[in-house]
Amino acid sequence: MCCGIFLMMYFLLPLLMAPLHVMGENITSKPILVNGTYLNPELGKYHARLRTLSRSCLDIKKKFGVTDDGIYYLTTANGVVYQAYCDMTTAGGGWTLVASVHENNMNGKCTLGDRWSSQQGSDPKRPDGDGTWVNTATFGTVEGATSDDYKNPGYYDIIGEDVSVWHVPNGVQLQQWSNSAILRYHTETKFLKDNGGNLYHLFMKYPLQFGLGECNKDVGPSSPVVYDTGNKEITKNFYGPAIRDQFEPGFVTFRVFNEEKAAMAMCSGLKPTGCHTEYYCIGGGGHFPEEAPRQCGDFTGFDWNGYGTHTEESASKAITEASVLILYR
Repeated sequence: MCCGIFLMMYFLLPLLMAPLHVMGENITSKPILVNGTYLNPELGKYHARLRTLSRSCLDIKKKFGVTDDGIYYLTTANGVVYQAYCDMTTAGGGWTLVASVHENNMNGKCTLGDRWSSQQGSDPKRPDGDGTWVNTATFGTVEGATSDDYKNPGYYDIIGEDVSVWHVPNGVQLQQWSNSAILRYHTETKFLKDNGGNLYHLFMKYPLQFGLGECNKDVGPSSPVVYDTGNKEITKNFYGPAIRDQFEPGFVTFRVFNEEKAAMAMCSGLKPTGCHTEYYCIGGGGHFPEEAPRQCGDFTGFDWNGYGTHTEESASKAITEASVLILYR
């Protein structure tokens, strides 16, 4: 597929500027660019997508002033071409979707499909689970990011400064992601810059392994967020009433441990203040010792008091059935 894209671009783009030969006559085609400006703005949108094999959506935004959200072609430092969703509007745009965490089966605890924790059960011999947060494996499709787990090469290749997080109901189609999101927020602290520029390097620095730390003592970076959809109170109320005193909303936090020293990758929209992080954080290591495998899985213990019951420690159905989309800029 990648070779086909390159061949298409190699042969197609010169033709856009070359003379046409029709019935033996030379017909000079009109240029589509004059002094760097597209004569036909609509054609320019599509032409830009073909000719901009950049490293990130921010690169495309800066170089070509693209303002349309949608799928664009990107390339890694090693020349791997892939498709990625670009948010070109939120807070100035330039956000690249690199991953989504989707809980496909809350009843299957660390079983097939739990790519961000473990697909082989809770196991003390595999304290880092599948290691997805710190490897270069990719999976899923960009259009299916709300129906299955997703990870593209940008996760480990793009060097950014901030993250944006969207909680989008499962199964929503790409065109409706932004409008359908129950929460959208982004950081403006440039915290990624101090942690290698992406989550791949961040988790190299803060390993996701059972037993490597204790709650509230060995936490990775935490950053306040700016809300694009929702607010702190709405975020707080998505989680179980019995644990709302265990966190502070309005943040995004990485690499936390619970009371049993199990590791979780990400607390979306929250900063833990207590030790029961399994009820509101996602992903992580491959071993959860308390009543294993009850806490294991990409959404850990969201269903502790029943699936979507929104009582005691159980999260609401809305947050449980929403994919967590992660974007860099």
